[in-house]
Amino acid sequence: LTPFTQGDCSEQTRISGDYLSGFFQGTQQALFESERSSIVITLQELSVTSLGALLALFERFVGIYAELINVNAYHQPGVEAGKKAAEQVVELQKKALQFLESDSEPQTIEALAEQLGAVGQELALFRILRRLVANGRLSASDSNLFQASFSIR
Repeated sequence: LTPFTQGDCSEQTRISGDYLSGFFQGTQQALFESERSSIVITLQELSVTSLGALLALFERFVGIYAELINVNAYHQPGVEAGKKAAEQVVELQKKALQFLESDSEPQTIEALAEQLGAVGQELALFRILRRLVANGRLSASDSNLFQASFSIR
């Protein structure tokens, strides 16, 4: 995978984080479609302490919950469906970057979803754009990303 270069949104600019984000969202979508619950915890700051606490929480939660409902805690439902959904997320990111690169006007999530024909996928688009801003690949007009307009840096 080649590193990102400013102003270049070609296929070669996809980085491993793009795929990890796609797999995350794809897995969550596959679980939702299978009528299975999922929880997302977002940390404002990642530190040794917060990461350790989060790992300990999940380690205990998974083991105890599995025991309570009598299931194999490490069975992974919908892996193939998650992979397919992940590719859709990566494709949505590609379309968003291409559109933002070709249009000089900053776009809100809602406007971008409409332009891309992705109405109903605003949550996935929000997560994509939030990660791209955090990685310095996009800029946002407002620190409140729910109200921001996004553009290529």
